[in-house]
Amino acid sequence: QVQLVESGGGLVQAGGSLRLSCAASGRTFSRYSMAWFRQALGKERDFVAAITWGGGSTSYADSVKGRFTISRDNAKNTVYLQMNSLKPEDTAVYYCAAARAYGLFRDVTDFASWGQGTQVTVSS
Repeated sequence: QVQLVESGGGLVQAGGSLRLSCAASGRTFSRYSMAWFRQALGKERDFVAAITWGGGSTSYADSVKGRFTISRDNAKNTVYLQMNSLKPEDTAVYYCAAARAYGLFRDVTDFASWGQGTQVTVSS
């Protein structure tokens, strides 16, 4: 399994942007499907975006479609989440996750590896 470390969270005003990064250990990163989830205080962990091995296919939650972009750089063992036009309701801890399989996975049970999370706070 890969080890995952997120970074890039912080405090931003509504309408602003942030880019999250998730660095993975291991030599087989390119064979992991990746995703971002988020968990607001007192709520369940929700799917945000997913990407396949080579980055050729992506999937988004309806709430972030058109505002967030997931991408990956397999040479750097890193997956990114570019977040634009942020809203207060985007406030949450954001987690990246890895699945040792090919596909666009959207359920928390599909993923065996998780990062520790990074806090994103959007002020109104």
